[in-house]
Amino acid sequence: MDLSVYRPGELTGADRAAWTAMQAKAHLHGSPELANPFLAPEFALAVGRCRRGVRIAVVREDGEPAAFFPFQRSAAGVGRAVGLGVSDAQGVVHRPGFTWDAQELLRACGLAVWEFDHLVAGQRPFEAHASGTYPSPVIDVDQGFDAYLDRLRGQSPKFTKSTLAKDRKLGRDAGEVVYVHDERDPAALRTLMDWKSAQYRRTGRSDRFAHEWITRLVEQLFHTRSAPFAGILSVLYADGRPIAAHFGLRTERVLACWFPAYDPAYSKYSPGLVLHLRMAEAAAADGIAYLDLGRGQKEYKDSLKTRQIQVSEGWVTRRHPVAFGHRARRTPVRALRNVVVSRPELFEPADKLLKQIGKIRSGHR
Repeated sequence: MDLSVYRPGELTGADRAAWTAMQAKAHLHGSPELANPFLAPEFALAVGRCRRGVRIAVVREDGEPAAFFPFQRSAAGVGRAVGLGVSDAQGVVHRPGFTWDAQELLRACGLAVWEFDHLVAGQRPFEAHASGTYPSPVIDVDQGFDAYLDRLRGQSPKFTKSTLAKDRKLGRDAGEVVYVHDERDPAALRTLMDWKSAQYRRTGRSDRFAHEWITRLVEQLFHTRSAPFAGILSVLYADGRPIAAHFGLRTERVLACWFPAYDPAYSKYSPGLVLHLRMAEAAAADGIAYLDLGRGQKEYKDSLKTRQIQVSEGWVTRRHPVAFGHRARRTPVRALRNVVVSRPELFEPADKLLKQIGKIRSGHR
């Protein structure tokens, strides 16, 4: 295998252009999942500026790039998907017809194990090592927003009617409603992160924005803008005040939904749902094919989706003591989480308990 491993800053402009071109043409070759922004060079480079150990393996055939494999590596050889925990798409970006041996790839990268939790479909050498596969809801807008809305009315008529009515009522009650698809005001981003942190605490979840590297990553991506990739902050205003916002990542064909939040004072108007419909409309106008809502069981995702794609989690391991030790530590925690999430009789009481804990935490702040 003709493979070279680079630090993020060592990747040449020519290699970055080849990587971007593979993503841009992926849908033409039956691999639209490779166009996801979390698989873009810009995401790997941004994580590399915020986290140690980010590396990019470039595989060449006849001297030309054939595949790109971004990963994070510890000194002991434990590998993880880039941005594991916040990235919603992982795997090898490659040109048509390229295949690889999973263990050989790990050996060439100096890895004893590689862990993933959002492996995109079509990664056959890695899929053989998946411990589970899960749905990631999608909003298709490639036929235009009106076509999507017609489809939504057909599959969820009450939901669609109710959400559109709340949008109109919001305008009557709260003042003029304005939607900005690509807001460039950093103050709006800070508002979103504050809302999201409060939501995490309120629901008993771990606050991602309490991790300094995640805050830095989002801020960097907010300022990352090019034709093939951009961080997009979308904001819904009522009477000049932000009431809902979302930050995600965009490539030419995919808008990856990432951090949505809203002002709880406006919750009766379902501003988050109104925002997502406005996002879908603007994305369709921009030529986006679909919005990836991301893995996770959420009622609003089920209501908005037109279909589901699949992502997998698991480990690729070599026969190595480090791999055995890492898997032994991680397997029980992951298995317990997935059992709870997948079974309503367990998830609902666990979710209720987390929210109760969140109320206690909030009361002490």
